[in-house]
Amino acid sequence: MKMKNILKYFIVGGAAVTMLSSCDLNLLPTTSIAYEEGSELFLNENDVAAFQNGVMASYRALQYGVYTQTTEVQCDGFNATIDYGNNYGAVHRCDNSFTPGEYDTEDMWENHYYAIKNYNIAIANADNVKEDLKASASVLKGIALFCRASSYITLTRHFANAYNPSSAATDLSVPLVLKYDQLEKPARATVKAVYDQIIADLEEAETLLANVPGQVRSQLPTVDAVRALKARYYLDVQDYTNAAEAAESVISSAAGYKLASTPEEMVAEYTNDAGTEPIVQLYASIAEGTRGNTIFTQVGNDDTVGKYFQPYFIPSSLLVNAYDASDLRFTNWFTNSLYPIKMSGAYYEGVYVFTKYLDNPALHSGSIETGAHAAKPLLISEMYLIAAEAYAKAGNASAAQNVLNQLQAARKAVNTTGTMDNIKKEWFRETVGEGLRLASIKRWGDGLAVRAEQPGVQNIIMTGEYYNQRALSADSHFLNWPVPSYEIKLNANLVQNPGYTAE
Repeated sequence: MKMKNILKYFIVGGAAVTMLSSCDLNLLPTTSIAYEEGSELFLNENDVAAFQNGVMASYRALQYGVYTQTTEVQCDGFNATIDYGNNYGAVHRCDNSFTPGEYDTEDMWENHYYAIKNYNIAIANADNVKEDLKASASVLKGIALFCRASSYITLTRHFANAYNPSSAATDLSVPLVLKYDQLEKPARATVKAVYDQIIADLEEAETLLANVPGQVRSQLPTVDAVRALKARYYLDVQDYTNAAEAAESVISSAAGYKLASTPEEMVAEYTNDAGTEPIVQLYASIAEGTRGNTIFTQVGNDDTVGKYFQPYFIPSSLLVNAYDASDLRFTNWFTNSLYPIKMSGAYYEGVYVFTKYLDNPALHSGSIETGAHAAKPLLISEMYLIAAEAYAKAGNASAAQNVLNQLQAARKAVNTTGTMDNIKKEWFRETVGEGLRLASIKRWGDGLAVRAEQPGVQNIIMTGEYYNQRALSADSHFLNWPVPSYEIKLNANLVQNPGYTAE
């Protein structure tokens, strides 16, 4: 190998697998290969498998934790507690401290581009293989295209305006990086260009993964996963006919995805990671660790009172009051009686805590819940919501009501008509914690409501105009996150979103 190539490229050993947590397939190569553009990178099946592990490890690393919690606590479903320690503070407050140097939003940008680099290497080299590797390499390419499309949907939803047919060709989104080149300094592409690339990636991925059928709780992207992501794309770009069609194709898939509709099924789904809703459910183990959404529970133990919650954020009254009393989501995802809340050394009873991500007991040792779960980036419930919204936007009220009622009936919620107001409420109730609310608010052209608090919690939450009194108008610049200042420092071709100043 030429030393200049080793210095130029830092991807080694089958696409950065050694830099990322691996799956449990024991396929890491024992030798390393320096990456050189145009070289034959996949020499055997072990190389292809190792790259696939690396791609999936990159995708898995972008689920839960900062990647969903940041978005959730910016919105109107949660109040910061007095012990929140300024975690996600700037984003939650949306005040002058929310700057381009905010590390939580910077993580979203930087780590998605880090993963895109890995996806691009796999995509660029998957066709340059010997005949006996073409089948497995094409599947790898399909997976990498799916993952790249997923990252670009996430990035444009957070850092750019929602897709508007009249301005998408000029509104700025994020840079399109489709080839690994450390020296490139790309400018921001338009919203239209980013979405055009997303659908191009998904169309090719659907072809390449055509023989990878959907499977409940699949650990790898399947053709159903591609179609689910296409449903998100079509909804975003206001192609309601195709959005409904893509969502319905996954709902009716031979894989047999099924909404949890009993208390036992909700526990299987949202506690034990053994349900029938995931289109994709990523690998998780005690040995490799998991990223959880822990800020809503933070379980501790005291010799006197036993276990307690010490959450950074608790549900707002807007969220708690959104549910019917009989709703399985309310009884499964919220509690005001399991453990007391501990705040500044005092204990409080009767306060609702959000427990959707409390714990899978099989993923930790000991008796204290750690928030560990297998990440579920695509769930069948979202397909019902996309179909309902698409039908409603297309003016088909009866179809919208039909699919909406299917979801509501499964959750034991009161059936409603298929109006956009009811569909918006169902998005709020169903996807809480999944990091999808900001994208929904922007897609609808809405603002964020005041985070009115639960009754009687004034002593345990932060109060004031930027906390329980905070609301954002639909045109608030905070709904588009700032381009990280570090990125602008490195790349003078990047321009900042309106409303943010250089640090």
